[in-house]
Amino acid sequence: MGNRLSGKVAVVTGGTSGIGEATVELFVTEGARVVFTGRNGDKGEKLAEKFGASTRFVQGDVRNEEDIQRAIDTATDEWDRLDCLFNNAGGGMGGTLETVTKEQFHDAMDLLVGSVLFGIKHAVPIMKEQGSGAIINNASVAALSTNYGGFLYSAAKAAVRQLTKVAGIELAPWGITVNSIAPGGIATPIFFGGSERAADMDDAHIAASMAKLEKNLAAATPLQRTGHPEDIAYGALYLASDEGKFVTCHDLVIDAGMTAAGKTNFEGKPPATSW
Repeated sequence: MGNRLSGKVAVVTGGTSGIGEATVELFVTEGARVVFTGRNGDKGEKLAEKFGASTRFVQGDVRNEEDIQRAIDTATDEWDRLDCLFNNAGGGMGGTLETVTKEQFHDAMDLLVGSVLFGIKHAVPIMKEQGSGAIINNASVAALSTNYGGFLYSAAKAAVRQLTKVAGIELAPWGITVNSIAPGGIATPIFFGGSERAADMDDAHIAASMAKLEKNLAAATPLQRTGHPEDIAYGALYLASDEGKFVTCHDLVIDAGMTAAGKTNFEGKPPATSW
């Protein structure tokens, strides 16, 4: 067990699968106490039992501001502080420019941008009173270039990236850092249509799909490596720890060189879902 987050309290949204789950596990290993959220109550409770007494699970949907506030309130009620907020929850967004509906637009903005904005809103008063805090927002390489995601997803993640910089400047006088992470092709349930759809797949189907996915994702990077949730979790760990205290308004790109090389995916075509 490490101690890079010893004594710190964190909230991680979307913590029941993929990047969020890996981050919760790593943060606990490094000494943090963590509140994590997710829509899947059964899985969340099982993970809280697995991770132990240093975690609390709050079932909820980050599209609802009240659920975000409840998670942050749980952290302060249980441990009387909040040192890190990782606005991680998200998902892929479909639709085309010619068929997009108002409902799809609002769903994308609520899930990918609103969840970040309202997470910051409810974390800030606590962090201001402390005179410290680290806010981390999950952005995407889709915010940096075209062909890394659908237009709704890309636009929303670009908004997250800019929101991060604006918030970082506004909150700097209180010692609060605000940064984003831009994951590249990370092998997570987002490529299966989300964790709920993956939960309906049998183990053999998931294993076969994951093997194909990892091969294709590796081919899209100069390093010829597949990204895994823990690769992003380690980036979040750095930004949440005292080691990242001099970093703010920064977008940490973790993509094995994919955007620098200008690659889209293994076939040179837009990916079927969002990165």
